[in-house]
Amino acid sequence: MTFQNVDTIKQHFPDLTDETWSRLTEWAALMRDWNAKINLVSRKDIERLEEKHLAHCLVVTRVLKLMGGARVIDVGTGGGLPGLVMAICYPQAHFTLVDSVGKKIMVVEDIAKQLGLENVEVRNCRAEAIKREFDFITGRAVKELPQFCGWIKKLGRRGKKHSLENGLVYWKGGEYADEVAKLKIKPRHVWPISDFLPGEEFEGKYLLHFLAQDLQNAKTIT
Repeated sequence: MTFQNVDTIKQHFPDLTDETWSRLTEWAALMRDWNAKINLVSRKDIERLEEKHLAHCLVVTRVLKLMGGARVIDVGTGGGLPGLVMAICYPQAHFTLVDSVGKKIMVVEDIAKQLGLENVEVRNCRAEAIKREFDFITGRAVKELPQFCGWIKKLGRRGKKHSLENGLVYWKGGEYADEVAKLKIKPRHVWPISDFLPGEEFEGKYLLHFLAQDLQNAKTIT
């Protein structure tokens, strides 16, 4: 799947505007340009960027609606996934994209600037260095959940003014039950990605939602 067949993706995300799709098209071109210089995603995956990465990130738009002024932090953003994609889809929200790898953060900052994304702040640091609180924390298969939650458990702001209660939204590939059991808390929601996107590519992949107040009580690894 490529953007010349973008309608294959569009049909699964009917609420996204034409302006959003135009920005996502620009984003994909910039990702490919940069990936030729710095390995943001594997060489094999860049050929399937829209199918393997874009559509996977966009699933969040099917379950999360954000009010104006929402604050989101994407921890371990890497090449900006899902942070940049979400910033394009939610222009009414502010996104802080964090990664400890300087060269990737440099790329993310450049892409955000070229796209004119004024709702993006980029930080080259570890999540533990961030002292603010956020409505939502996101991460896409960054680390096992006990370790990831150890980094971010103090970043969540309790409350509910969006379609989901504040907390963590985490993209998880493969079996998640053992990792969740170690946390000693349960996710509020578990969405199989295959409920939104067809094909073997998305079988066994999930979007998990944990409440901010539960994260503070989780058994984590720092």
